[in-house]
Formats: sequence, structure tokens, C-alpha cells
Amino acid sequence: MSFLPQSAPRGQIDKAQGSTVQMVVEALAARMASGDYPPGSRLPAERQLAESLKVARNTLREALDILEVRGLIMRRAGAGSFVTEPGGWDGSAPVIAATGPLHLQVMRGILEPEMARLAIVNMPPATIEALSRILDQMHNDADPAQFARHEEEFHLRLAEGTGNPLLVACYNLVVKARRQPQRAAMLRRHMTPERIRSQRESYAALVGALTARDIPHAMELVQQALLEEQRLFMQED
Repeated sequence: MSFLPQSAPRGQIDKAQGSTVQMVVEALAARMASGDYPPGSRLPAERQLAESLKVARNTLREALDILEVRGLIMRRAGAGSFVTEPGGWDGSAPVIAATGPLHLQVMRGILEPEMARLAIVNMPPATIEALSRILDQMHNDADPAQFARHEEEFHLRLAEGTGNPLLVACYNLVVKARRQPQRAAMLRRHMTPERIRSQRESYAALVGALTARDIPHAMELVQQALLEEQRLFMQED
């Protein structure tokens, strides 16, 4: 199936095909997450899947290759493709695979400001101390990948400070989604020394607001940080 005119440049065609493969990956992962294709079940035949998704067979096969690498399916020669059996199964994997950058930003925008508010209301002094220690680690580490891990730990500690186990579980899923390869690639492109310095200042201000139990200022700082990351996301689009 052709998605571009025949006169389109080769690079533009390749980009469109790659985007189509990713859409197929997300569509199939979403079907797994919804239970349409439960763990242990056999996927429909390639021809049937390609027709239902309105894509070429080679596009579907590329998407199945990606799902296999991610451990979401297992392919058996002559038998077809099977959703990974329970045991090695991570129930969050299909959700994460189907989560795009915009989905992630929407969820962070819902959760993170509320985490700051609830943490200020509920967190014990030990949580403030833990956040301060993570801030010290941020100041001592300029490696983009490691800095991102400190950010994850910071937000997970903040989630724990809310005293809401369901919120903690939701944010753990957000962290897993943040570790997707495309986001890691974005970090490498944009986590310059200048941006890391700016992030450190932002987190230092947030720790100050949390320590002062200043809910409006803490929520404002979180929202500003999210807007800055949203601007980076829009540059990638």
C-alpha cells in the first residue's frame, strides 16, 4: 500500500514507512493490552492481520519483528506468532509499547503536579531528606543517562511521599514508559551541559518549595518543568 506519491524522495518514503511500522506496533500492543490478544494466544495469520490493519505484509512483518525483540510475542516456524506466555510475561509491556511521547506527557501532566501537592500534605521529614540526597547526586553527576535515572528516583520518592500506593504504582508505569528507546535517544540529543545545569536549578527550587511546604510554588515549578520538556518534544515532531 503506497502512502506517498511515487515522486516522493527516497528519504521521505523511508520515514513514512518507518512511521507506519511504528503505528502497527502500537496498534498490536494496544490489542494485547486490552485483552483482544491475551497472553498465550495465537495471533491471527499475517494475511488477516495485514488486511485488518490495512498495511502491506512486509510492513506487518517488520512490526512483528519489533514485537518479538521486545519480548511481547514469540514466533514459531510453521505455527505462527504467539503472545508471550504468563511466567516471563510483564503485564505492563503492551501498555508501554503502545505509549507514545504525547501519551507520556499527558500522564505526567496529570500525575506530577498532584504528586507535589499530596507529598507536601503527607510526606514525613525522611522523604525531604531523601529528596535532598538525590539532589546532591544530581549536582555530582553530569552524565545524561545517569542524570535521567536521578530524575526518575526523585519523582518515585515524591510519589511515595504522597502515601498513596495506587499513585506509586501508576508512576512506576510512567517511569517504565520514560525508558523507551526513543526517549533515551531524545535525552542524548537534548541533555546538554547547559540543560543539565538548568534542571539542577529547577530541582533545587522544587526541594526548597517542598521543604517550605509551599504547595502553589511547588506545583508551579513542576508545571514549568513539564512545559519545558513539552517544548523539546515539539521540536522532535
